[in-house]
Amino acid sequence: MTGHVRRTLVLLVLTPLLYALAVAPQAASAHTELVSASPKDGAELTKAPDHLTLTFDEPVDLADVRVLTMDGNRLPVSRTAGGGKDSVRVALAAPAGGELAVVWSVVDEEDGHASSGRLTFGVGAATTATMTGGDEAASPVPAPSPSVRKGLVAARWAGYLALALFVGGLAFVTLLWPRGAHEPRARALLVLAWTVGLLATVAALGLQGAYTALGGLRDALRPATYADVLATEPGAVLASRGLLWVLAAVVLGALMQGGAGTSHSPGWRVGALAVAFGLLRTTGMAGHNSEGSEPTWGAIADFVHLLGASLWIGGLAMLTVAVLPRRRAGELAAVVPGYSRLAALSVTGIVAAGLVLAWQVVGSYDALLHSSYGHLLLIKTAVLAAVLLAAYASRQWVRTRLDLAVLLRGDAASVRPFGYSVAVETGLVLVVLVVTSLLVTADPGR
Repeated sequence: MTGHVRRTLVLLVLTPLLYALAVAPQAASAHTELVSASPKDGAELTKAPDHLTLTFDEPVDLADVRVLTMDGNRLPVSRTAGGGKDSVRVALAAPAGGELAVVWSVVDEEDGHASSGRLTFGVGAATTATMTGGDEAASPVPAPSPSVRKGLVAARWAGYLALALFVGGLAFVTLLWPRGAHEPRARALLVLAWTVGLLATVAALGLQGAYTALGGLRDALRPATYADVLATEPGAVLASRGLLWVLAAVVLGALMQGGAGTSHSPGWRVGALAVAFGLLRTTGMAGHNSEGSEPTWGAIADFVHLLGASLWIGGLAMLTVAVLPRRRAGELAAVVPGYSRLAALSVTGIVAAGLVLAWQVVGSYDALLHSSYGHLLLIKTAVLAAVLLAAYASRQWVRTRLDLAVLLRGDAASVRPFGYSVAVETGLVLVVLVVTSLLVTADPGR
């Protein structure tokens, strides 16, 4: 294949990918919230209204808005006549007795976060005591089930880990260790990452549907839940990610069959690049990167952040699981310095992109110090600092002890300190991923 043809193929792939990065979502202010309702919450009405108008702080999709009666019946939602995309019209049924109460919920189009609340009105003979002192009014505002939220955090943690292992592992084998395509441990790690990634995406679809519908874990298994969530933007993003994991099976299968020869093939590299880009981009679209004054920069920074983390974590896992146990002097001399340079470049990208994302999402020192999102971000930063200390120890070993380890033909005693620092680095990275999963479901509170 000539150089001109190769450049043309790369251009054909990169053009739509760069376009996808450029058309990032419009800016948003934290999660979607209710601004006003007509009639107002707590109003005493002479007769029951036939509709309710809800206005939110940003445009909403009709599929993302749910309004239920207190007995669980879903009410029809439509656009208000002459209104904007930030308001909806809810058809109401005649109340039973002197009180009308509904529960509303709305899904943020960018990250799938669900906001909810209750509206109560007195009708006709309703009294102030009924409005303020009844058991129903005193009950807590409905919110997503804690078990569903924990399940969603777990699915996202598994998804982040699988993404890092798959994308970073492929890059490690392709760029640094082509022989690894034939190594059973490396192949097993890539297959495990692909399996977990696909299963985590499918589980996240059901859990996202149950989360936005304020349901329980059982709702995450119902076909109707999947149908409802696929009609929303977060559901469509998750479905796209699932399809990309299916395509990733083709890329992985070709590598495992062809080995090192396939990893050098321009056609395979273009396909792997496209799949990796899609997985990284669809994962980033579930975060808070578009919430701020510069959503395009937020999307680019998030992509760089995820790419750097994947190259670092995936390469670290491949080094730990597949390369070090072999203790082959030639491989250590060829692979470890290359990964050390790649990890240093990845960490630089992670830190730089992280600063941009912190500025984009948090927005102020006050929000950083006095919001739960800011506290989680500080925890993530502290754990990341510990990871960097372990990474520094590994890099020092590469600079000062690698030559000795090669001369001793990978002697266990000479390689052991490096293995310890890599193991600590790997364990702390898993903690970072847990905090990252919690950040996705937390409200930035800008």
